[in-house]
Amino acid sequence: MQHEITSAIPLLDENGNLTEPGYAKKLLPVYRREDIKVNPSRIKEWDYYLVNNGRYALALTIADNGYMGLDSISLLDFEEGWEITKSPMSAMPMGKIGLPEKSYEGDVEHGDGSYRIRFDNQGLGRRVLSGWMADFGPKGILTFEVELLSEPEESMVIATPFDKPGHFYYNQKINCMPARGFVYYGGRTYRFDPSDSFGTLDWGRGVWTYHNTWYWGSASSVVDGKTFGWNIGYGFGDCSAATENMLFYEGNAHKLSEVKFNIPGDEKDFMSPWTFTSDDGRFEMNFVPVLDRASCTDAKFIKSDQHQVFGLFTGKAVLDDGRVIEVKDFPGFAEKVENKW
Repeated sequence: MQHEITSAIPLLDENGNLTEPGYAKKLLPVYRREDIKVNPSRIKEWDYYLVNNGRYALALTIADNGYMGLDSISLLDFEEGWEITKSPMSAMPMGKIGLPEKSYEGDVEHGDGSYRIRFDNQGLGRRVLSGWMADFGPKGILTFEVELLSEPEESMVIATPFDKPGHFYYNQKINCMPARGFVYYGGRTYRFDPSDSFGTLDWGRGVWTYHNTWYWGSASSVVDGKTFGWNIGYGFGDCSAATENMLFYEGNAHKLSEVKFNIPGDEKDFMSPWTFTSDDGRFEMNFVPVLDRASCTDAKFIKSDQHQVFGLFTGKAVLDDGRVIEVKDFPGFAEKVENKW
């Protein structure tokens, strides 16, 4: 079953549980941090942006995970086959970072004397991502400024409950935002042009259970002159009301049912070709990995084992009206992440 939320309602009831699990194509349910009933150390809020053109990519995170804050900057060069990720952490932010309660308004900035990340939401579908890090890698400082333009009318929004009172995940994924700007690092300027560079926003707010694993995939680019992309994923919470699987074509969202990630080698051989299959035949893809942005932090009680694999998709997807969109060497990523947090 795919239950669509069609009206603006409070996200949470008086007990801090979801009022209406399901999906939407706009940010309709109203999130208010003060409606959450658990200890503030368990609240997790983040904004994650990825800007990708298939040759290189920039990934940025500002996250307030209650007992732990995490900012992150990644620069990935797919042609040369390397990536650098730096993720400064802070203790007990407990909401003080000030991540907005809406995705479509409000700015956020965080950092210290060694780095700064800022997300400006300027309205009318325009966002500006800017910042710097003094000791980013062996070649020193990194600076960046990227505009995301022409935000699509529709996106993936989902309200997912967990099998525990007061626990939920509220998430919006915005794909296919044309990007213009630059990253400067190591004497080289990486330029993003709206003709082939696209931004994605992962806007997440919620209260998670302690141990979970998620699968997430995303892609945004152009097919025959038309913007096209998708969001796929599963692995946590109660998805009986809806999945987060959705296609995006020329700004319109097309809902999918279930998609399965087939990762070779008992889900451990991340750099061999993957396949993706769907229960209704509407998303069938091969995936050739190019670069695995892997990291593992294991402090016993806190663990994060991440494999965000960038590569090229080839296959077909079917829109709601039956039109078949075929892609070849379409840039995107797919990931498996296990967390104890």
